[in-house]
Amino acid sequence: MADIVGDSPEIPILARQADILSRPVTVARRMADAIRALAIDATQQSNSGHPGLPMGMADVATVLWTRFHKFDAADPHWPDRDRFVLSAGHGSLLLYALIYLTGHAHLTIDDIRNFRQLHSPAAGHPEFGAHPAIETTTGPLGQGISTAVGMALAERNMAARFGKSLVDHRTWVIASDGDLMEGVSHEAAALAGHLGLNKLTVLYDDNHVSIDGDTALAYSDDVLKRFAGYGWAAKRVDGHDPAQVQAALSFAMRSKKPTLIACSTIIGLGAPTKAGTHAVHGAPLGEAEAAAARRLLGWTEPPFETPHDLQERWHAVGGRGASARRAWLKRLARHSQRAEFERVLAGRLPDTWHETIAALKQDIAETQPRLATRASSQKCLEALVPAIPELIGGSADLTGSNLTQARGMTPLSVGNYGGRYVHYGVREHGMAAAANGLALHGGIIPYIGTFFVFSDYLRPALRMGAIMRQRVVYVLTHDSIGLGEDGPTHQPVEHLASLRAMPNIHVMRPADAMETAECWELALRRADGPSLLVLSRQGLPALRTDAGENRCARGGYVLAEAEGPRQATLVATGSEVAIAMAAREMLAADGVMVAVVSLPCWELFALQDETYRTQVLGGAPRIGIEAAGDFGWERWLGPDGVFIGLHGFGASAKYTDLYAHFGLTPEAVKAAVTRRLAGP
Repeated sequence: MADIVGDSPEIPILARQADILSRPVTVARRMADAIRALAIDATQQSNSGHPGLPMGMADVATVLWTRFHKFDAADPHWPDRDRFVLSAGHGSLLLYALIYLTGHAHLTIDDIRNFRQLHSPAAGHPEFGAHPAIETTTGPLGQGISTAVGMALAERNMAARFGKSLVDHRTWVIASDGDLMEGVSHEAAALAGHLGLNKLTVLYDDNHVSIDGDTALAYSDDVLKRFAGYGWAAKRVDGHDPAQVQAALSFAMRSKKPTLIACSTIIGLGAPTKAGTHAVHGAPLGEAEAAAARRLLGWTEPPFETPHDLQERWHAVGGRGASARRAWLKRLARHSQRAEFERVLAGRLPDTWHETIAALKQDIAETQPRLATRASSQKCLEALVPAIPELIGGSADLTGSNLTQARGMTPLSVGNYGGRYVHYGVREHGMAAAANGLALHGGIIPYIGTFFVFSDYLRPALRMGAIMRQRVVYVLTHDSIGLGEDGPTHQPVEHLASLRAMPNIHVMRPADAMETAECWELALRRADGPSLLVLSRQGLPALRTDAGENRCARGGYVLAEAEGPRQATLVATGSEVAIAMAAREMLAADGVMVAVVSLPCWELFALQDETYRTQVLGGAPRIGIEAAGDFGWERWLGPDGVFIGLHGFGASAKYTDLYAHFGLTPEAVKAAVTRRLAGP
């Protein structure tokens, strides 16, 4: 499909706009103008927002939703619906207008009037959960397209498991130039091409405008060649020519590769003086320009009103998928895997999975293994993966280090979409965003692995998962200076504190194999947010012999009480709990009676009542021990507490030498307790 004349910089934007608007006014054009009018009105009403993208992409969205996008407005939860992701989330009014116009319940014209106001489902950027037709939260550029890769991957995996009669849908994305500039989109797009996700289509709003001005200021990529290099099919069309858009979408439906369609558009089409400029990107048109835009578009309706005939046409679009959904429901009713399909989509774990956990914990109690907690995690996965078929694992090229691939897990690949292990490559950010998409799609519980220090690379996607409260399990190994010789570039110091500061996530740092099993149990039970398993490289002794109650479920507990009245309480996490236990024994030999508290999950401990927390922490002086920075520890140690940990970056050496060098030894703990009890 050849480049269009309108792509040429020699044609001034306003001249091109005049040419577009002089074309015969079709029904499709009027339906698109209904979107433009709502975008103009809502941004004017709120005196805030981004009218440019909805106005520029209205023609493309109209073709997509009226002719290709499979959905039924009567049931936005239909499992076999197509997924639509507005990656350019700043243009949220495009999505809200489409949801409203197609007759979805629970998003009214009053909600659009209240655009960007408190408690309106029409928030500044699309928010997952605000309306069931919003598939994912978007706004931070690059996240939507990358999350969509995970959705498309989930569709292929679920289709391989349950068959095409139950799972056969597509993923559509509208993305901006900013989305394609962000590094995460490069990672995710390369992964999508490698995995041949042919049911993924990205409609690129190629309008040559960024906030600073023309994209040429910072962006000269040949986007089509770039995506072709990833293994995508790539086309360019006039985004204001419905016939060209329709032809390109028909091509995408037949393509054996994921497809990028670069849609040459005018941002803010219809604005007489601001169209094609950054002035229309992130601010209302202004009263005079808005009125002139209405006249130029031939739109005579009062604000927030849509002609009855267009309402009927859009409502008909909303019901276009009803027959397909009814046919699907009939197939589901007689499908041999119906119960299992409904179970995984509901997010319910198998009825017998708790028996697997119980047997695992009993084995740990009996064998008392000395293992790195990353190896304990692998032991857990060997038991859990066969018991929970919806578990899909993966790692960012660190499988042998993260120990995330259980026996029998085959790689998910072009020839084996039913595989349960994804080799994400060195793409931590793309991996985490795709994992969000896997979880959002439904039917899959993803877990992903990398070194803890590289959580920095994936943090924006983790934050999105936390905002959306998605069940994604992070296996983050090599958690401290305990990784040894790789040195400070690979040794996390500030990471525990920074991630504990993030709402809606549970950071779990288990001390031994038993706590690791308990933390895996908690992570899988939790359906309202990400869980981080922060695991050691070095071997750790078994500290627990009890296999009954999940003691980690309360976030912290007394692992060993003082043999008499408490004189001090040692509070530790992860690998430092064993150090605390050794120090307790040394202190007891000197007649100093201390308790040891294991605090694997601060977030869960904070949820306990004050009585329990006081009982655990006690009234004696508290000494915190963690191979990390001290930020946040004052919450548990109080104003008179003592922290033993790191106050700078690590170093390259054997881990035993590093622990001695930084004062993380039983002897150092004993000395600190002795000094504290001696007073000032």
